[in-house]
Amino acid sequence: METKERTLKNTHHGHAIKRIRHTLGIKQEVLADMMGTTQARISNSEQKKELEDEVIDKFAKALNVAPELIKELEEDPVTFIIENNTFEKGSVGNITSYSDIRNENFGNTYNPIEQILELNKEKTLLYERMLELEREKIALLEQLLKDRK
Repeated sequence: METKERTLKNTHHGHAIKRIRHTLGIKQEVLADMMGTTQARISNSEQKKELEDEVIDKFAKALNVAPELIKELEEDPVTFIIENNTFEKGSVGNITSYSDIRNENFGNTYNPIEQILELNKEKTLLYERMLELEREKIALLEQLLKDRK
C-alpha cells in the first residue's frame, strides 16, 4: 500500500499577483485599466489568500503569465517582509536623513526637470552678468587709453 506525502505549499494568490506586478513594474492603476476594473478591486484582490480560478485567469492574461504561476508561487515570509518594508522616499518606513530635516524639505518632492530648467536659467543670468562686467572693463580700458593719448 502506497502512501503519498503531500506537502502543503505556502501560497497566497493575492501576494503572488502583487509580486509579479512589482517584478513587471506595473502599478495597480495600470493593471486596473488593462483589466477594465478599478484600482480598489486590484488592491482588494492582492489582499486575498485565495482567488477563484476565473479571477486568476484574468490576472494571468493581463500580466501575460501562466495561471499556474499565480496559483503555485510559494510565499517566502522573508521576501514578503523585505518587499513591504522599503526605504524609498515617501514610504511609511522611510528613514529621514539629517539633511532633509536641516533643509526643511521633509515630505517635499521636486521635479528634476524643473530643477534643471532653474539651474539653466541661473547659469544664463550668470553668463549675462559676466558679459556685462567684461563690457564695463573694456569700456574702462578704452577710456584709459584715450586719456593717455
